[in-house]
Amino acid sequence: MKMRRVFLKLSGEALAGDKRTGFDEATVKEVARQVKLSVDAGVQVGIVIGGGNFWRGRTSDAIDRTKADQIGMLATVMNCIYVSEIFRNCGMETQILTPFECGSMTKLFSKDRANKYFARGMVVFFAGGTGHPYFSTDTGITLRAIEMDADCILLAKSIDGVYDSDPAKNPDAKKYDSISIQEVIDRKLAVVDLTASIMCMEHKMPMAVFDLNEKDGIANAMQGRIHGTVVTVE
Repeated sequence: MKMRRVFLKLSGEALAGDKRTGFDEATVKEVARQVKLSVDAGVQVGIVIGGGNFWRGRTSDAIDRTKADQIGMLATVMNCIYVSEIFRNCGMETQILTPFECGSMTKLFSKDRANKYFARGMVVFFAGGTGHPYFSTDTGITLRAIEMDADCILLAKSIDGVYDSDPAKNPDAKKYDSISIQEVIDRKLAVVDLTASIMCMEHKMPMAVFDLNEKDGIANAMQGRIHGTVVTVE
């Protein structure tokens, strides 16, 4: 399957490596190396990054849910600024878009602006989620991928695909090579959150789940070679 425009979701924790917080530069440089292979081949790449290496959501009843989610949005902005700079250091042009003003650090999102950057061969980072509380970065990437007419959402995770149960708890867990989004929803499989799953089903946006730590896993996925699980929408 030849990819024209793909959206890649990276977890913040994955970028932290073994440190589990902040950034691991070697990990991010390896991601950049793989993404550049596809960018050089003409694939348009949008990236969404979670904020879990800095903030894991509401952790105290002393913090309002809306404020907690706003902190999480800002964590994703920090991640995108850092990763964007590593990508630039590795020879790519980048731009960061947010759904709210961040001074001169990012540009305000619009579909026309994003398409202009894609046409220039830039890697476009979509930071700040949807700009609203109660929506995760799963929903954020789904919204932007649908809005920007992406071919597929690629989910680089710490697990090599979708299983019928938690393989860490069940040694007999079955891995799917392919599964429908309807079955994901019906069985409550943790691919993305429910809101994002329903959006993918309604707008026929396919997804693929693969292991971030697989050798050249990102590069392979961006060329349509999925060694994890393909989530179908037909």
